[in-house]
Amino acid sequence: MRRVTLFVNGTSKNGKVVAVYGTLSDLLSVASNKLGIKASCLYNGKGGLIDDITLIRDDDVLYVSEGDPFIDPQNEVKLTSEQPGAHTDWLTLNIGGRLFTTTRSTLVSKEPESMLAHMFREKDVWGNKQDEHGAYLIDRSPEYFEPILNYLRHGQLIINEGINIRGVLEEARFFGIEQLAEQLEVAIKNSQPPEDHSPISRKELVRFLLATPTKSELRCQGANLQGVKMLCSNAEGASLKGCNFEDPSGLKANLEGANLKGVDMEGSQMTGINLRVATLKNAKLKNCNLRGATLAGTDLENCDLSGCDLQEANLRGSNVKGAIFEEMLTPLHMSQSVR
Repeated sequence: MRRVTLFVNGTSKNGKVVAVYGTLSDLLSVASNKLGIKASCLYNGKGGLIDDITLIRDDDVLYVSEGDPFIDPQNEVKLTSEQPGAHTDWLTLNIGGRLFTTTRSTLVSKEPESMLAHMFREKDVWGNKQDEHGAYLIDRSPEYFEPILNYLRHGQLIINEGINIRGVLEEARFFGIEQLAEQLEVAIKNSQPPEDHSPISRKELVRFLLATPTKSELRCQGANLQGVKMLCSNAEGASLKGCNFEDPSGLKANLEGANLKGVDMEGSQMTGINLRVATLKNAKLKNCNLRGATLAGTDLENCDLSGCDLQEANLRGSNVKGAIFEEMLTPLHMSQSVR
């Protein structure tokens, strides 16, 4: 049985001793698994291409390439003044215990202002820590780093099934890969289901009310309550902000005698609504449309009616102590409030 030592092309560190068996394709497959790269060809120490497994001798030292030409590990390509940051020597990253082998140019070229580029543009400037095999130690998640490294290699965002895209986004932000972070944010936004603005039926509302504990806060913001009948109902403290009570067919919503203390109905459409003798103490009714509403005998104490449209509304006998009537859309007439 023959044994050989394999190194990534252009490096003389982190070699792997493997047994030679089968075909050249079998050896390349083993090299891929051992070195964490997509091995496609082998070179001997003098740069000769190995195209036949019978040419390999016991204890040979071979250099594994992903398809690029042979790089003598003794003569690493140096940084030139014409091409700043153009290192092409290979290096290995230990990301959370998993090894990734890549070139320096991959880490610095695509996103030159990223943290990775600053870490590896100049050798040992950051004093990067290395493990016992010479791999650079970075305490981050390997599963989220892999899509980032592939993006730096070929410029495409590819995330395998089962990988949380939000985790990749956090890694991209950590490493300062701004263009990739923008792509990920767009992808996350596009993956969100559209908001459901369809109207809620009366049956659905009743089911919702029955399923809500009596001591739980009730929120129906933006609900479609066209022509609803809620006589003598108890909705104290409920949030009905921006609701629509107007039925196009002319059916009036009826909340006569309802307990609406402290309710928030700001911005709701309530033309012609019946709130006779209802309790709206401390309620928020700012900017509501209350045209033609019946508020006779209604308790509006400390109620905020700023910006409301109360044209033709019936306020006879209502309690308006402490109520706020600022910035009204239409002036109130005495006839609206006289018994």
